[in-house]
Amino acid sequence: MESHPVYIWHVEGYDVARIREVVSRSMREMGLRPRGRVIVKPNAVIAHPDLFPHAFTRAEFLDGVIGALELADAGETVSIAVGERCGITIPTRFAFANAGYPPVLERRAARACYFEEEPQVRVDLDHEGRLRDYLYLPEPLVSSDFVVSCPKFKSHPWTGVTFALKNWIGIQDDAHRLIDHDHALERKIADLHSALSPDFIAIDGIVGGKGRMLTPEPVPLDLVICGRNPVAVDATCCRILGIDPSCVAHVRLSAERGLGPIDERLIELRGDVTLPEARSRTLSYDDARIPVGRFFAATPIRAVAGPPPDQVDGDYCWGGCPGAVEEAIDIIKQVQPTVYSDVRPMQIVYGDCRGRYLAPVARTFFFGDCVRFDGRLDGDRVAVESTYVDRGLKDPRRAHAEGLPFKIAKSYANALLSSRRRWIVVRGCPVSVAEHVLMLAIFGGVRNPYFDARLFFTFVQHWISSRIVSAARRVAERLRR
Repeated sequence: MESHPVYIWHVEGYDVARIREVVSRSMREMGLRPRGRVIVKPNAVIAHPDLFPHAFTRAEFLDGVIGALELADAGETVSIAVGERCGITIPTRFAFANAGYPPVLERRAARACYFEEEPQVRVDLDHEGRLRDYLYLPEPLVSSDFVVSCPKFKSHPWTGVTFALKNWIGIQDDAHRLIDHDHALERKIADLHSALSPDFIAIDGIVGGKGRMLTPEPVPLDLVICGRNPVAVDATCCRILGIDPSCVAHVRLSAERGLGPIDERLIELRGDVTLPEARSRTLSYDDARIPVGRFFAATPIRAVAGPPPDQVDGDYCWGGCPGAVEEAIDIIKQVQPTVYSDVRPMQIVYGDCRGRYLAPVARTFFFGDCVRFDGRLDGDRVAVESTYVDRGLKDPRRAHAEGLPFKIAKSYANALLSSRRRWIVVRGCPVSVAEHVLMLAIFGGVRNPYFDARLFFTFVQHWISSRIVSAARRVAERLRR
């Protein structure tokens, strides 16, 4: 049976030379050599040095990895690009700028690849258990010769953890990313790796993150984890946290599909840090998956969550709307630290809540396509029907995404039209983090982080640049046809 090496290295602080050393040694000992077109995929889901300082793969880490790739090319002609699609509908250009990537890319003669601005190509799937027969990925990634995944070591409120496997959600543009980003999210992650998987992984665990994915608490770990198989790497990272990898759905599913091992006997641990020593550095971690009702229990918000439309993947939609609202209020917390007590009383409802008691509060929101309710709300008869469309009827070829300016305009228009209504329905599958942020800001009487001076002007600048480039590429593509 093949043994899969996973390296656990001690790296104190973001020492670029030491990062380059351990990454280079890991590749060399595994016989890996970059070739041709190389794509490095960090986790830049959101980034800002003041507001979101611990959510992303640090620039120093990226610098060390690219340096190691340059050392390992052995005279080959190698071109290096750093590619990502960040989260919550903001331009990836904005995330890269705030992560400090541009100076590193310029110094290393690497280019930025913003996946939402690139052509998307169809990749067919034929494995058992797939959610659909094909999906769309950015052309530069599909046509690359060597792919490096550089995740951030974090716990995750939707999937429990985010390492190499979960990092792959960021390879899709907005339109295709949200398809199956619901109670089947863990299966979607496995499908993405069935379509395309990295050749090498280097995880930034020097300062890990716990709790939220966008606003994590920092945990100094001084660890870099390297390997060539994402399942073996993720299984090791789970064990570093004291978690049985078979209890993490996307890790278990990926192993069951033959994408890699979780069996300890098939994973050869190397490096200069033992598993018990690495585990001792993570003892402050706890389970990040908190049901939405318990999450808001000590706030003026009452949250009620029923089961999703089908319960093949469980009776709670971990990958959809309930997790989005938890991330949303913590984003607002970065610009208004007292938001948990300041927000106006409201009730938020998800999933099938027929037969559930809803409290008589000032305003109730029914979020999602699958939300259902039929009963009394403060003495009035209220019926909300599901508009959920089975995933088998969703065609990725017809997928589209609403840009953030449109979401802002739509949310404020909805607020104006619904200003006197006591209950409001907001559709989507899922309703995005951005839309939850906007609805909480508008109706909750708290600050809108999108209008914060530290974000607004640079956001507009990068959004305009992104739109211009995307439009120019679409025109060029039509002319070529």
